[in-house]
Amino acid sequence: MKSPLNRPQENCPQEKTVPAKDRGRALWAGVLLAMALPLLSGCAVGPKYHAPVVQAPPAYKEVGDWKPAQPNDQNLGGTWWTIFQDPQLDALELQVNVSNQNLKAAEAQFREARAVLRYYRADYFPTLTAAPAATRTRVSSRRPPPGSTFDGVTSNDFVVPFDISYQADVWGRVRRNVESYREQAQASAADLATVNLSLHADLAIDYFQARSLDAQEQLLNSTVQQYEQALELNQSRFAGGIASEVEVEQAKTQLQTTRAAAIDVGVLRAQYEHAVAILIGKPPAEFSLPPLPLTTPPPHIPVSLPSELLERRPDIAAAERRVAAANAQIGVAKSAYYPLISLGGSGGFESSAITTLLNGPSGLWSVGLSAVGTIFDVGRRRSLTDQARAAYDVQVAGYRENVLTGFQQVEDHLAAVRILENEAKVQDEAVVAAQNSLNLSVSRYKGGVTSYLEVITAQSAALTDEVTAVDILGRRMANTVLLIQALGGGWDRSSLPERPECCGKLASSNSK
Repeated sequence: MKSPLNRPQENCPQEKTVPAKDRGRALWAGVLLAMALPLLSGCAVGPKYHAPVVQAPPAYKEVGDWKPAQPNDQNLGGTWWTIFQDPQLDALELQVNVSNQNLKAAEAQFREARAVLRYYRADYFPTLTAAPAATRTRVSSRRPPPGSTFDGVTSNDFVVPFDISYQADVWGRVRRNVESYREQAQASAADLATVNLSLHADLAIDYFQARSLDAQEQLLNSTVQQYEQALELNQSRFAGGIASEVEVEQAKTQLQTTRAAAIDVGVLRAQYEHAVAILIGKPPAEFSLPPLPLTTPPPHIPVSLPSELLERRPDIAAAERRVAAANAQIGVAKSAYYPLISLGGSGGFESSAITTLLNGPSGLWSVGLSAVGTIFDVGRRRSLTDQARAAYDVQVAGYRENVLTGFQQVEDHLAAVRILENEAKVQDEAVVAAQNSLNLSVSRYKGGVTSYLEVITAQSAALTDEVTAVDILGRRMANTVLLIQALGGGWDRSSLPERPECCGKLASSNSK
């Protein structure tokens, strides 16, 4: 009788052999799944971000009786300088975007911040490396111990290894880090918009200052002509025995002093011309700004509510984005309290003959999982967390100070524009009165009622009032530009790139 142990198992199904290739695929699929599960199920430690609260006043104190901004004109638009309706200014402003070196540097800094973000974003994915090698080795025949099987043997070794490593983002360290650098890149984009706005404003101010000096030079040259006629009158009267030589010399002194003042205007005017050249990226030797006396008063600038300033000033937006970045760094610091979970795997082919290198039996692989946690570090992790919280508080304080400074700048330039407008009206009346006084003094001098000293005094008063009126107009134009800059120009927070690590053109303040 046959033992049951020796009986053929005819009714049992035969075990199927899984090909080595399919086993490898299943293995790598399992490895990738193991890497993905911690990322999908992990949580991000650290505080959730909320923008710092700032108290905005209901309205600007210095707005006075200005007409409030309407919904359709609260944003000045990207090319805000066109509100001055000056074709020469428009042509110069467009050259800033093309040639200004400071703007190019700010744009490069944004590209640098975007590249840093992409670098840290790569931590989301595993790293795959390969290190193929080929060696030929001969073992010494006299290698100890004697009689070894490999003594005097020459062999080849061809290896094509692949290693994959991945640090699972279980606690959100990578996510918080990427979040921080994304917000820093957004802050850099806002910095670029701030530089853009500042450069365009500087150009407009320098341009209007140059035009104001053109108007002053025109006024002085016109006055020189009047004083030349007055000198001729005094010389004629002296020749006729009516006037004294003292009066002739007084008229000559007045004339030459005014000529010197007209010449002196050229010094400051040349400096503003050179400043404009640098702003448009040209050497001063290759640029000339044609004279164009300033005569038109500044336009009315619509002013919205103070609360909207937070959305329209790029420097405030940049400060807020840095607060968000600092908040994310708190999460990065807190993730140090949790273990680092790393997954790794290696595989490839190794053979002594290159013809059999890629065959199934030449395959090799290994997979592994590790976790590393700090048990005791004498408070180092707590110090890092405290440092991150302190850095966050610094950014919050800086943001709130930036907001207050923004409110101050708007109030300053609102007051300056409003007060200078009233001063201009009073100064125009002074100019008219001084001219009437001069006409009366000239008539009295010609009639022999008074000396020429009274005429000189009236001439000086009239010229001073006219120069002051021109200077006020120039200050009004400059403060109007500064008000536009304080309001954020044509910028809006929606211009910030949501995902700066991705491809695409950065929306600038001039693209609207």
